[in-house]
Amino acid sequence: MRIVYFGWDEFAVPTLRKLANSDNEVVAVVTRLHQRMQNGFLSKTPVPAEAKKYGLPVLGHENSNTPEFIEKVKDLKADLGIAVLPQQDVSEPLRNAFGGGFIGIHPSLLPKYRGPSPIAWAILKGEKKTGVTVFRVTDPPYAGPVLVQRETMIRPDEIWFELHYRLARIACDAIDAALKTLNEDLHYVGVPQDESQATLAPELEEADCFLRFDESAQTIALKCRATWPWPGAFSKYVNKKGEAENLKILRATAGVANVQVSPGTVTSELKIATADGDLEIQQLVLSDGRVIAWQDFVKQRQVAPGDRFESVAR
Repeated sequence: MRIVYFGWDEFAVPTLRKLANSDNEVVAVVTRLHQRMQNGFLSKTPVPAEAKKYGLPVLGHENSNTPEFIEKVKDLKADLGIAVLPQQDVSEPLRNAFGGGFIGIHPSLLPKYRGPSPIAWAILKGEKKTGVTVFRVTDPPYAGPVLVQRETMIRPDEIWFELHYRLARIACDAIDAALKTLNEDLHYVGVPQDESQATLAPELEEADCFLRFDESAQTIALKCRATWPWPGAFSKYVNKKGEAENLKILRATAGVANVQVSPGTVTSELKIATADGDLEIQQLVLSDGRVIAWQDFVKQRQVAPGDRFESVAR
């Protein structure tokens, strides 16, 4: 099968590697050559370098729906387009440029968490399981029939960064199964999604990630896990002298202790009081980006009961 592969971030690399080592022929890799980092600078994306290792042709693009680009794709006479976590709508003319249509790889169990941030929202909502879906790309986005799904349990302490890379590996198995089916029947339609179960996963904004300690300990812990490495769970440590330090909480566990101090206060057990219990911090991220264990932070800052963690002004 002749394939044009669309992908640009780290999630797309393992699947590209899988395809390059398969019996299928990757005739082109469509990707962004650069991405804008948090500091505003441009950085090379990882997919072009991986494609180069296998001698695969790379087509850089910003908009793959232009008539000029679609003509380039038609000239490749490919059987199938494959996109990993599609970052823009795939137009009908682009889908029709392939004999077998266009399929997507999405890190959720569709129809749940349609959108650009499915991993973060699965963690934020406290889901016990998630997975990868291979589906037919149609209008509207993410709503096409399902070809293959692979499930996995979300580990209780798993952060976004870890789940992201684990799902990227699971995606390799999912696409392998989907291609076996399509090699037998290129026009296999798939199973329609249940629209009554559909939920959305919009892009996370920094404003979504400011911690409030008058929320439940579980809500805070989930927000910490769901937002690393970007944007991160923002907070501020304030000691009894009034000295303040902005930071992010990377890992924390919700407790159920019956605390008698106001939310955000460091307790006698060096945990953080919340609306319904306490929060045990394991790791923080300092303002310079360094990750530090809670025990080390306590020693270096001489954290004591009565100190506070507060919300950062938005």
